[in-house]
Amino acid sequence: MREFNARIIAFCAIGVVLNVVVGSFVSMLHIPLLFLDTIGTIFIAASFGIFYGVLTGVLTNLLMCLTTGITSLPFALVSVAVAIVVGLVAKKGFTLSRALIAGLILAIVCPLIGTIIRITFFGGATGSGADVIIFILRASGQELFTSTFIATIMANLVDKVVSCLIVYFLMKQVAIKKMIGRTV
Repeated sequence: MREFNARIIAFCAIGVVLNVVVGSFVSMLHIPLLFLDTIGTIFIAASFGIFYGVLTGVLTNLLMCLTTGITSLPFALVSVAVAIVVGLVAKKGFTLSRALIAGLILAIVCPLIGTIIRITFFGGATGSGADVIIFILRASGQELFTSTFIATIMANLVDKVVSCLIVYFLMKQVAIKKMIGRTV
């Protein structure tokens, strides 16, 4: 059993707040192909590993259930995948190239999981900017799965790469390195 470190748990709480606040703000602005709702999970997984990243991601989705409804709960599986991918890629540090690699892997893995969730629970549309692409692809004759998967890959290609790069640049800041006591 992994020992709980109060300092890391405090960072996890900050990660949850980042996910919710930044994700909600970006959603409110209706920025197409950008969510930034996993930025805290990426930061925690890159800094402290998979376990704490998963904890941050799942707690984010549970908190979102309280604020936006139960529809956020199935996407906890996507948060778990984010933590696993980033935690594995960042095992030897979260360099610029590793941040890009993590973002590109997430741009495929997250849509694989998210597409199944979107179709199973929401018929493909969730109210995000990717829905427009789904509707266009469906109108052109594409199947629901294909339309949803392509649209979510497009959105995640932007969102996950940008999210990983933001985290990389944040982690490079001297103050953050000192706070977490780890070099990047």
